[in-house]
Amino acid sequence: MDDDIADKLKECSGFDWDKGNELKNRSKHQVTKQECEEIFFNRPFIATNDKKHSIYEERFYCLGVTNMKKELFLVFMVRNNKIRVISARNMSKKEKEVYQKYEEK
Repeated sequence: MDDDIADKLKECSGFDWDKGNELKNRSKHQVTKQECEEIFFNRPFIATNDKKHSIYEERFYCLGVTNMKKELFLVFMVRNNKIRVISARNMSKKEKEVYQKYEEK
């Protein structure tokens, strides 16, 4: 993970949830708010900048696992020292391959 992203996450004091995003993630992708939060505390955790979608605010992609080993892909931003999850879903096959290679290191 990029040191800049790690530093931003270290400064965070919690999560900021948008009700619409929370409901969308749960109904469309069967990913709960709790599962999203868990991946930030489990290892390995991979995060990178989402430069394509960072028009108004800096966005990030991440890959991680829940406490129950559910493999997730998230898009998030950091706003006012809080992590704000925008989107969450299960990892694709390609993302799982990337995650597994990183895990083997």
